[in-house]
Amino acid sequence: MTNGIRAKRTLAWKVAERLREQIEGGDYAPADKLPTEPVLVERFGVSRTVIREAIATLRADGLLESRHGVGVFVLAPRQTPETLHLFTNATDKISDIIEELELRIGIEVEAAGLAALRSSPAQEAEIQAQLDTFARLVADGRPTDEADFQFHMAIATATNNLRFKTFLEHIGRRIIPRVKFRKVMGGVDPLPNRDSILLAEHSEVVDAILARDPEQARDAMRRHLLGGIKRYRGLAIRKPG
Repeated sequence: MTNGIRAKRTLAWKVAERLREQIEGGDYAPADKLPTEPVLVERFGVSRTVIREAIATLRADGLLESRHGVGVFVLAPRQTPETLHLFTNATDKISDIIEELELRIGIEVEAAGLAALRSSPAQEAEIQAQLDTFARLVADGRPTDEADFQFHMAIATATNNLRFKTFLEHIGRRIIPRVKFRKVMGGVDPLPNRDSILLAEHSEVVDAILARDPEQARDAMRRHLLGGIKRYRGLAIRKPG
């Protein structure tokens, strides 16, 4: 990743966090309209691209809603059950990230298997479309957090068991480890960019689902999540203190 792209991502994160603080602090109430894009550009001293990425982040977190031709509006906060705070709270503990990935293995491995058995042609097309979106973002050097989450959501939906989809919807995009970890690291990802690795792992999952091979789909998803565990364990070894 070039320094320019990394700097842009960090700026977008800082703008998103500042807007998040204003929303959560009551500066903007539910149903309030955010200032226009030019106003936000001037207020934060950043580019339109940075503002758009920041708004996309908050939209993915369920804090904002874009209405075509009207503007961007603040949404009422989600009522998140206390039992799901283990996912939504930010953490800088590698052990927390690893434990969450282990829990995801128990859920998403089976989701991949069920998707291979039950997915409709339209759902298969959506899974492929999410993979293609991820691939384009990787090729362009653009953020992949939201695409990563939507890829896993497409698979959960393709189980045709609403509870898998509802589980991921409750947790939100912060089920993606780097999203949570980066929040407490000032917007900096401590691991080297691994989008190409994730793309290859996602591709293996998709190939198995489209081949209608549930065991291979489970194996591919397990390898994908275990790869994340291995990467964070490596970081824990290198982390001082």
